[in-house]
Amino acid sequence: MKEHFTFDQRLGIFTPDLVLDWDDYSKEAQEEILFEWEKIRGAIPDRIIDLEKEINHKQAELSNESNFARSCQLNSEIAELASIINDLWLWYRADQSITTAKAHH
Repeated sequence: MKEHFTFDQRLGIFTPDLVLDWDDYSKEAQEEILFEWEKIRGAIPDRIIDLEKEINHKQAELSNESNFARSCQLNSEIAELASIINDLWLWYRADQSITTAKAHH
């Protein structure tokens, strides 16, 4: 079933990668794809929690950082992690139908 999903290195999850229009898949294939997507979707909150822990760690580091360049780097890293979390929430909140999820790809 992984042939219908591509690993997104930035997000750390598999995202839908459908080569056909949704209606061109058999009902069985649609059910398998949806089942796989629900497993992936169900893991998104755990991924977000891990990223939030990284943000908290970097914020703690930032509060004690006196080097301006390092502070800027930490701020940039925190912003990127927050952006990833935002994108993950978009995928998570997408309608459970893979057709809606595909529209975000």
